[in-house]
Amino acid sequence: MSDPASLKEEGNTLFKSGDMQGAACCYTKALKLSDSQAESAVLYRNRSACYLKLEEYSKAEADSSKALDTDPGDVKARFRRAQAFQKLGRLDQAFLDAQRCAQLEPKNKAFQDLLRQLGSAQLNSTDARVQQMFSLLLDASAKDSDRQKAAQNLVVLSREEAGAEQIFRNDGMKLIQKLLLSKQEEVVLSALRTLVGLCTGHQSRTMAIVNELGMEQLCAVMGSGASTVSLAACHLLQVMFEALTEGMKKEIRGKDEAILPEPSKELRSMLRHLLGMMPASNVSGPGRDSAINLLVKQVPRKSLKNPDNSLTLWVIDQGLKKILDVAGTVPELSEGPPLTDNSHMSCSVLLSKLYDDLKSDKERENFNKLCEEYVHQAGLDAKLRAIQTVSVLLQGPSDVGNRTLEMSGMMDAVISLCASEDVTHQQVAVEALIHAAGKAKRASFITANGVALLKDLYKKSENDRIRVRALVGLCKLGSAGGTDFSMKQFAEGSTLKLAKQCRKWLCNESLPPTSRRWSVEGLAYLTFDADVKEDLVEDKSALLAMFELAKSEDKTVLFAVGSTLVNCTNSYDVEKPDPQMVELAKYAKQHVPEEHPKDAPSYVEKRLVKLLEAGVVSALVCMVKQESPALTEACRECIARVFLALVERQEDRGTVVAQGGGKALIPLASDNTDVGKIKAAQALAKITITSNPEIAFPGERVRRISFSILNAPLLQNFEALMALTNLAGISDRLRQKIIKEKAVPKIEGYMFEEHDLVRASATECMCNLVLSTEVQKLYLATGNDRLKLLVLYSGEEDERLRKAAAGTLAMLTAEQPELCARIPGTTTHWLEIIQALLLSEISDLRHRGVVIIQNMMLAEKSLAETLMESEALEILSVLAKGGEGTPEPVSKVAQNCLDKAVDGYIQDVHVS
Repeated sequence: MSDPASLKEEGNTLFKSGDMQGAACCYTKALKLSDSQAESAVLYRNRSACYLKLEEYSKAEADSSKALDTDPGDVKARFRRAQAFQKLGRLDQAFLDAQRCAQLEPKNKAFQDLLRQLGSAQLNSTDARVQQMFSLLLDASAKDSDRQKAAQNLVVLSREEAGAEQIFRNDGMKLIQKLLLSKQEEVVLSALRTLVGLCTGHQSRTMAIVNELGMEQLCAVMGSGASTVSLAACHLLQVMFEALTEGMKKEIRGKDEAILPEPSKELRSMLRHLLGMMPASNVSGPGRDSAINLLVKQVPRKSLKNPDNSLTLWVIDQGLKKILDVAGTVPELSEGPPLTDNSHMSCSVLLSKLYDDLKSDKERENFNKLCEEYVHQAGLDAKLRAIQTVSVLLQGPSDVGNRTLEMSGMMDAVISLCASEDVTHQQVAVEALIHAAGKAKRASFITANGVALLKDLYKKSENDRIRVRALVGLCKLGSAGGTDFSMKQFAEGSTLKLAKQCRKWLCNESLPPTSRRWSVEGLAYLTFDADVKEDLVEDKSALLAMFELAKSEDKTVLFAVGSTLVNCTNSYDVEKPDPQMVELAKYAKQHVPEEHPKDAPSYVEKRLVKLLEAGVVSALVCMVKQESPALTEACRECIARVFLALVERQEDRGTVVAQGGGKALIPLASDNTDVGKIKAAQALAKITITSNPEIAFPGERVRRISFSILNAPLLQNFEALMALTNLAGISDRLRQKIIKEKAVPKIEGYMFEEHDLVRASATECMCNLVLSTEVQKLYLATGNDRLKLLVLYSGEEDERLRKAAAGTLAMLTAEQPELCARIPGTTTHWLEIIQALLLSEISDLRHRGVVIIQNMMLAEKSLAETLMESEALEILSVLAKGGEGTPEPVSKVAQNCLDKAVDGYIQDVHVS
């Protein structure tokens, strides 16, 4: 019996008679002979039934899996795999398969029975494992290593819904409370991670845990000295916030409405405790930073379109003074809570977020008033705190900072304290002076009143902390003209001297990172000058030192590094003035901005190469990964701008991808300023045009790569469409993702654009997408002009558009022959357009033309007759002969068309 079908029937007969070994043997022989995937899938399914009866469960699972690889909807194969998994003790996988079977056939009693058995078994198994872990953790005589392992196993169990529920129901909270008090860091971390598993996506459990454990204990853990424990507790509270806020968004109906309590009380309690951590002296610096970070993420509205900013108003009312206590703390003084190097910057971000979330002048006026009242204090120490608070406000909500700085006597106090003999007083005052010089009018005031003072401090101070800050103050004042070459604040060459000193400080590893960070601040201002940019990129040791700082734990340096790199790469926006307006301004003797000669494209390109050689990409990747309020949207925009500049040249894109730049760009395209999103997504599109996205962005979802710029200006859309064309041409899996993200209607819209490049790119993208049956169905649907557009575009003058449209038409008519009959109805010029393709001097167009004709002739006899009665017959005869200028594929298809015409003629003769 050499026929697979006969062997299968023989196997079925043996199976019914109870001869499982004989049946399995027949199915095995049939599999060796079968060349049909569908037939093989049935044979594997049948053989798996034999192995189940023979209690060879591993073989049964393997065979049913092979059947499912061919047909995932084969419910019999899935049921048999569920049974095999059950016998093998792999209950989780068995449950998933049984659940899928019950979904496909809800009325099947066998499926429902198996599902119930597995649910009960899974619960009992999980319960036993949870009890085992509990026993080990509560056993004081157990080894520390065993208890640590049990705590880690509890984390794994908490990530499964069944395990989480068992931990929660078996008084797990009492055990976790004990674990949180452990002296072993690993055990505390395991307890926190277990709580993350219990709370993730589960509102009612989260509410119960908040009430049972109490925020005091969770905040105490977060405020502990260990940074890893503090970060883990911060992550737990973040998960709790998300579970509660997501629960508030859900629409509850019917019986559940009465059961599910309102979580707003718990949310406010959590926020109150976080605010309480601000001035507390027993909270560590990292713990306080974590609390600020949580407030930044949870309090302001996610979208300003949401009218409700009541949470922000509540936090301002309950906690603004507590936040300002942190802002006004001078770490060098004995009083005040412990801070880290990042605390003041984090505080600035929080204050800025709160202020930006206010909706009316009345609300903003109240915020200003509260800040002014806090700053308006007497006494030297209090005055220091006031100046420090103003300094933080100037870095955050600058309007509020400027207003507090303009309070009576405040600027005089800053200037006078700069001359103090106390180093701490000098440091606080100089920093305030630096931040105050942000506004042009104040910069000019300080230039007139403070330059001499800063120069004096720089030259005469014996303290490096003061000297480097005075240097930055001079840098900031020296760069007040920005990129305008004609607006020099200082004498010629002064900025180069300042920059040289900044680079010297930056490379001095004996200095603390906080002092070296200030030298990057100075470069951020001075690199508006192209001479300074050129010197910096030539100094590789300075670049490496800057990149090392960007990767360090000091997050306050991020924006300064980002700004410096934006200046060096000229990736800032420059408005080109209208030439007529420039002439008019010159005539009226008005100031006209001038570009530095070394900001020409040739210089910028060389600077980009130097930065790539120095390792700028790895620094940017590390900056993106930083989990800190200091990584603000403005900072993210800077990073996105630099990435876009780095991928401008095609030959540099491979370097950027190899060092992780492609993957780092993805979050920048979704979490950024509006401008930053466009810049990041444009950079992604450029990479995707020239790289395989599966290599450039390993493990990432395609929708996050290019779709974010489909609403961007035309140039970005052109590049996004090219990127999507590349994606659509790689595999059907990627095409399905593009279709699922509803990008097809947008791409169709761009096919109507007047811009030639955009229109051609959209049509090229569609050419790859029509390989998918879903897109083919759009063209098959009646009552639309999609096919007409392709026919008309095949006759356009633009070569790129004609190739794309004719290629799409060739593929569509091959995959869906019924479309061939519709072509004559699209336009009266359809025959002329196709003949023009055949006569084209461009071989690609001729090839597309002969394929379209071949498809039409194969689809319908009347179409073949129409084509053969036209000039197309003569053109095909010439093309079929080949010769110089006619590629072999074209002549071969043309000959096929003629052969088809001859066959049709002979058949007609026989019939007649």
